[in-house]
Order: sequence, then structure tokens, then C-alpha cells
Amino acid sequence: MGSVEDGKPYRWGGLFAALGAMRALAKGGRIEEAAAREVAAATSNPYNECRRLLREIGEPFFLARERGGSAADAALVIMDDIARLTPAGRASRDGLAPEEAKAFVQGYEARFAAYRKAWESLAG
Repeated sequence: MGSVEDGKPYRWGGLFAALGAMRALAKGGRIEEAAAREVAAATSNPYNECRRLLREIGEPFFLARERGGSAADAALVIMDDIARLTPAGRASRDGLAPEEAKAFVQGYEARFAAYRKAWESLAG
């Protein structure tokens, strides 16, 4: 049996973290953690939440790159994570079962922790 890190819900959580980090980075030059209610809402339908954020990611990426310095460097890594974590093929549009929701949150927390560690000066 594979680990939770191998599953789609965990991956969706990581994608949600990357998308939110990019948006926050562009807004204030800092990588801010999403509010608990936003993370919980995303578990009800990660496909729709991630798709909504993905539609809005072009300008935040451009603005973060325009900032220069460590914000620009972070934006490149985060954009790469977004590309890598976006599922190939048709994705489920269903909500997550309780165990899947737990894996989603774990994926979110792990990805955000990696960003916080990599860019301590940018993390909120």
C-alpha cells in the first residue's frame, strides 16, 4: 500500500498551497498561509478551488517576478510546483471523503512548510 504522499488528495493539497502562495507573494511580497476556513472549503471540492485559483495565477506570477530578488526566485519555484502538481488527465470533481480531506490538509501543510523553510524572509 502506498503512503498518503502518493495519493491524489495529498497532491491537490500541495497544489492548493502553491496556488495560494503565488497569489499572496504577488499581493504583498510575502508567502502567506491560507486561513483554516479556506483550506477546509477547498476540501469540499479541490478541483473547483484549484481551477479558480489557477485561472488567476498569470498576473500574480508576473508581479512576483517583477518584484525581483527572492520574491522573483520564489515565484519560479512555485510556478514549477504548480505545473508539476496539476493532475494530468481528467480530474475528479467530487468532494473528498474524511480520510481524503485529511490527506489534502497534510499535502497543503507539507507544501507550505517547504515554502516557509525555503524562504523564511518571505513567509508570513
